[in-house]
Amino acid sequence: MYKTHNCGELRISHDGNTVILSGWVHRVRSLGAMTFLDLRDRFGKTQLVFDEAIDKDLLTKAADLGREFVIRIEGVVRERSSKNDKIPTGYVEVVVQRLDILNPSEVPPFTIEDDTDGGEELRMQYRYLDIRRDSVQSKLLFRSKVAQAVRQLLSAQHFTEVETPVLVKSTPEGARDFVVPSRLNQGSFYALPQSPQTFKQLLMVGGLDRYFQIVKCFRDEDLRADRQPEFTQIDCELSFVDRDDILEIFETFTKTLFSSVLDVQLEDFQRMPYEEAIEKYGSDKPDLRFDMPIHEMKSLLPQGGLSILDLAESNGALLVKGGNDYTRKQIDALTDWVKRPQIGAKGLIYIRCNDDGSTKSSVDKFYNEEAREAIKAGLGGEPGDLILIMAGDYGVVRKQLGALRIHLGEQRGLVDPSVFKPLWVVDFPLLEWDEEAGRFFSMHHPFTTPSPSSLEHLESTDPKTLENLTADAYDLVINGVEIGGGSIRIAQRSLQERVFRLLGFTDEEAQDQFGFLLNAFRYGAPPHGGIALGFDRLVALMDGSNSIRDYIAFPKNNQARDVMLDAPSRIDNEACATLGISVHEAEE
Repeated sequence: MYKTHNCGELRISHDGNTVILSGWVHRVRSLGAMTFLDLRDRFGKTQLVFDEAIDKDLLTKAADLGREFVIRIEGVVRERSSKNDKIPTGYVEVVVQRLDILNPSEVPPFTIEDDTDGGEELRMQYRYLDIRRDSVQSKLLFRSKVAQAVRQLLSAQHFTEVETPVLVKSTPEGARDFVVPSRLNQGSFYALPQSPQTFKQLLMVGGLDRYFQIVKCFRDEDLRADRQPEFTQIDCELSFVDRDDILEIFETFTKTLFSSVLDVQLEDFQRMPYEEAIEKYGSDKPDLRFDMPIHEMKSLLPQGGLSILDLAESNGALLVKGGNDYTRKQIDALTDWVKRPQIGAKGLIYIRCNDDGSTKSSVDKFYNEEAREAIKAGLGGEPGDLILIMAGDYGVVRKQLGALRIHLGEQRGLVDPSVFKPLWVVDFPLLEWDEEAGRFFSMHHPFTTPSPSSLEHLESTDPKTLENLTADAYDLVINGVEIGGGSIRIAQRSLQERVFRLLGFTDEEAQDQFGFLLNAFRYGAPPHGGIALGFDRLVALMDGSNSIRDYIAFPKNNQARDVMLDAPSRIDNEACATLGISVHEAEE
């Protein structure tokens, strides 16, 4: 028997019991005639005592133990004279009567502590050691807890869990595919799925009615803190539903999930059109934990002032309540911040709303006190506020001010990490124009149905009309993080063919790429729709983190490499030949 109890289980009620524990040596403290040792497993830590007065040989044996040795002990529980109320087992210790070394350990390359001395790259190289740290284990355990809750909640709503294939057909839409060569069909390749989109639609054609899957997906794209080349999503599809049905079902699901896992009661989800989100917040995933909307002030400015404002398509402004406490140096720092390549602004204009009611700005020589006062009044400014202005094309200005808004919210302590502000962003554009490709692409994916008001305009050749088409699509956003998105799907073959043509597919190309789906629509597809929630992002958000990496057992780094496995890596010439890949191609 390796254990009668785990290392986080013993309490004062176990005083006098003989127990067996197994785990890793966390820390050793030698005091001459006595040695104290913290034994760790994933449940916690227990203090062990080796006492010369009880067994001198055991004390000598304990002196050979190092950090991360795997040991088994037998001993008697007793109350600690010096208690530690910071851990659940801190009122007891185990006086060791037998010690077995199950496996020695070399000195780890970094300390297995929450405040470790290992850098991120080193910890990723030895991820199996990193996972021993409480701070990492707690995140993986939290992920498991959320996954179990998700399965229970969806199963209770009559969703059926179905696994879909991992080796699929490459498609031209979306991000870049990871491809897998076929040995039996040399010269042909599978793709790893970016999502199970078409499979879950086929399950609806198959009459399954409600499907879900916690599924691994793959996208060959540039990485950020909230992205990995392989990621997990909660994938769902339902039949005989419209948009409101899905929003209500998954609003209830999200509320119940937060309540059951975190004991947090979410407010009702606001529904915000995409255009309003861009206009007010410069983002299709606005953070509503603080109130600092973007204002359009073009109509507030008299013509004949500063030419950069007169000629600009948009003059956007942020009203920073109490922001007049910024010094000139701090405003200059904000200007430098928005000029960074990531933001790309040319500059920042400011108007101070002084405590005496007067105004002072960086453009005083172009706009007199009366003009500045009109701007202040039009934006609802008060003494002590600060107005920040950018000029340029509407979309560019909105994006830049949206980024500045988030920066100011964090800088001024307006973002409460304990608060969750959810909303649905709806009425997305159906299409987005790609200047480089010279054609339209789907904003979500080509299986999204146009909104009812857009259906009659699908055959239009006017680019402006096509840009204004809207989709029956929706995103779930919490605290400025896109948790997931979905849409009502196209269920009619003729409509799907029209959308493919709109996206530049010939009928032959559409049949070659998606013939299986078009053929399925010939046999009575039900009205259906669904949603995919980013499981990694959701778990990180619920646990108060901005990065998904620690919630993934074996993540990739920022170069999409697994530094522990040293992957991706080259394959040998024999393997290349077996797969029908030339050695020259493999080397390239």
